[in-house]
Amino acid sequence: MKKIGIIAKDIPEARRASRKLAAWLEARGKKVFIDSETAAVINARGYEPDEIPALVEMIIVLGGDGTLLSAARLVADSHTDVPIFGVNLGSLGFMAEVSLDELYGNLEKAIAGKLGTEDRIMLTASVLRGGKRIAQYRVLNDAVINKGALARMMELRVSVNDGHLTTLRADGLIVATPTGSTAYSLSAGGPIIHPTIHCFVLTPICPHTLSNRPIALPDTVVVTACLTSPSEDVSLTLDGQIGFPLEPNDVVAIKKSQFRMKLIKHPTKSYYEILRTKLKWGN
Repeated sequence: MKKIGIIAKDIPEARRASRKLAAWLEARGKKVFIDSETAAVINARGYEPDEIPALVEMIIVLGGDGTLLSAARLVADSHTDVPIFGVNLGSLGFMAEVSLDELYGNLEKAIAGKLGTEDRIMLTASVLRGGKRIAQYRVLNDAVINKGALARMMELRVSVNDGHLTTLRADGLIVATPTGSTAYSLSAGGPIIHPTIHCFVLTPICPHTLSNRPIALPDTVVVTACLTSPSEDVSLTLDGQIGFPLEPNDVVAIKKSQFRMKLIKHPTKSYYEILRTKLKWGN
């Protein structure tokens, strides 16, 4: 690999790490592409984040799972399959697995092609209004239909492949990938799903009918949720980072994206070790 991208979280520690990392890479003959905000702080040439995936052979993400979520959407939107190397600067992440102490040894292996990758499915979420698509997003973790703090309970008509599944009265609905099953969905009572399983999960948020429970569906289906109540202050939230306001009778259609995130794996930490550590099982 000769061309390496760096996308960093907007914190001092990530900027310091970016400066040191860029120098390390350039000393080894690599061309480095740093996101513009980070580059402005460390006095380097910068590139717009959405330009970077098309220019590089690997992206190093310095921050945590939130920064990695943003990078995954950038890669998918660029229609590339650039692998992502996640470096965690805080508490252990589910995806950003490598710590700063482990960075350079593992990075040498990654550049040499000695570390494996794992494909993570992504979802495409579209908003239809009056039968016309007015917005479309790709997400790695989840697409969530949720209400504001003071809004009333909403009603959603949920279908799978045009077959009616349920009419849900609740505070909202989470549609999560296996990767996102350990995020908001888990907090709402959803199951933990291994990230390589080909499915996604629908998790109601505080359902009025307690028998409305999470359900895992094959990733070949299309899920649609129509907002049938006159609820105000309802939004579609993507990966917890992007919001789109919904109106009554809007339809949200969610399916597996044709793009996947290619995650460079830690050479020794297994998914189960990360899960056990993050959730403090056995402590």
